Amino acid sequence: MNKRRTASRHLIVFARLPRLGRGKRRLAAGVGALEAWRFYRTALGELLRRLARDPRWTLWVAVTPDRGAGEGRWPAGCRPVGQGQGDLGARMARALARAPRGPAVIVGSDIPEIMPADVAAAFRALGRHDFVFGPAGDGGYWLVGARRTRALPAGLFEGVRWSSEHALADTRSTLPRRQSAGQIGMLEDVDDAAALRRWRERSRVTRHRGRG
Repeated sequence: MNKRRTASRHLIVFARLPRLGRGKRRLAAGVGALEAWRFYRTALGELLRRLARDPRWTLWVAVTPDRGAGEGRWPAGCRPVGQGQGDLGARMARALARAPRGPAVIVGSDIPEIMPADVAAAFRALGRHDFVFGPAGDGGYWLVGARRTRALPAGLFEGVRWSSEHALADTRSTLPRRQSAGQIGMLEDVDDAAALRRWRERSRVTRHRGRG
């Protein structure tokens, strides 16, 4: 393993400090605040532990609110930082810009099926492209990354219609024409009761196959 190459890859998990009644409002509307909190706390913890064990990147946790970087009990191997102010686009652009030198990838924290292989695929794509996306079935995306061999474009993520079927297309429109964008596999974020049921069913099938 090339330690210099490993240290120059940065994986940034965007997360909210788990607090009952805070965040996951669409999910809470369908399953209740307590169940939504339990899901998010468990999914976030498992995701961070899984990704922090991989030596191919440095794992950062970009937390909101900012004080959560110091208040949360983050798994070993995580480097917590505050997201700062602004809408989602401003916070993601800030996270990409301030990461140390090297390719950087941002993922959401409510996608429990993210595996190290998915992240590795994104970094491989950045060997061929300036940007990479992991699309979601609803028109959004669960991953975005930048090679960062040049300055990030002005206006990146500006004017994006977040939480809509236009999010990925809008983000692509903010990229310079001469910079290429790759794409990896599709995953689903768990943001409502229906998505939670689908994820649980997929997990049940996977466990059943594993015992077969």
